[in-house]
Amino acid sequence: MTDEGELRDVLDPRPVSAHELLHDGMVWDLVRDTVDLGEAGTVRREYLQHPGAVGAVALDDRGRIALLRQYRHPVGMELWELPAGLLDKPGEQPWVAAARELAEEADLVAARWHVVADWQNSPGGSSENWRCFLARDLSEVPTGERFEREHEELGMTVSWVPLEEAVDAALTGRIHNACTVAGVLAAHAARERDWATLRPYDAPWPEHPAYR
Repeated sequence: MTDEGELRDVLDPRPVSAHELLHDGMVWDLVRDTVDLGEAGTVRREYLQHPGAVGAVALDDRGRIALLRQYRHPVGMELWELPAGLLDKPGEQPWVAAARELAEEADLVAARWHVVADWQNSPGGSSENWRCFLARDLSEVPTGERFEREHEELGMTVSWVPLEEAVDAALTGRIHNACTVAGVLAAHAARERDWATLRPYDAPWPEHPAYR
């Protein structure tokens, strides 16, 4: 609890008098808004307009999670990541997108889905909202039905890592992808609470404009 009640972020957008497209990007756009902050005056803010993304902590019955090793050019590194992807298909529900990415990137299908955590990766400079699912009761996609990967995903492989080992890697600075770190720590914390904090797979997500 805080002096103002329950600890909770509040959806409270300020009026925008002008919205400009500065760069039409391949994945996300650079935009500029003129924002009325009331007593604080009017300001202009530039940020990346992002469709949002989802990912999954895929946990097997041995307490291991599926992690992918993928090259990320902006940082020039091969990173350990959760199966994840953009919400770039109009009308696709978040859990459907997460299931699609799990199948495409890790060749896995999950029979049980829950929301484990939501976050905003860089709210001072991006509109990106991220939803992380916990995927359990896993099985493999049949060989003949697997997605054909390309580009950075072509050589991607799946490694099964004990959840505790992934937590140690996050806390000691050995893995760096923000969504992997957040998802791993959230899943571990939820397990410590006997999964009592998990939400339904279709839990409301009003922070993302497309799902209000």
